[in-house]
Amino acid sequence: MLPRRMVIIGLFYCCIKTCVTQTKALFPTANRIKRGATNVDNPNFHTSFNDVHLLFEILLTGAQFESSGEFSMRDAELASLRRARNLKVICEEIIPRKLTEIVRLISELSNQISPLHQDDFERTLLTLVYTAQQMVESTNVHQKHMWTESFVSLYKAIEQDLTRTN
Repeated sequence: MLPRRMVIIGLFYCCIKTCVTQTKALFPTANRIKRGATNVDNPNFHTSFNDVHLLFEILLTGAQFESSGEFSMRDAELASLRRARNLKVICEEIIPRKLTEIVRLISELSNQISPLHQDDFERTLLTLVYTAQQMVESTNVHQKHMWTESFVSLYKAIEQDLTRTN
């Protein structure tokens, strides 16, 4: 009786260990962000449908990723909102800015079996917005091609997540 229990416990442990090792963070910098004296744990932008409308309004009125790493909004009234400050933290601290980091994200998204978590979907969408801006602003033909490929791959990953039937 004891060996049977040991086998069952061993199999259960292996299943748990496998599940834990397979869940890799898509946005590793989101786990802990230190902004001045305050710590922010895994910030997210939207918690309701109204926040989705706010995000659309911010992007529609004009948002800019500066080369210095800052994220700015053209509408000062929208920029002063608390939710917009969370968006600023996400855009400045969490989403990948280097092409190599974006390629890593695309690679991990292509291996994603389950639907994206709400936070990961939001950050992937914001990475798509950043990639679109970089694609438009690139002057070098090779860089423009790389940003375009990244944009298309991120778009396909988002489309796949939205059309997934699980």
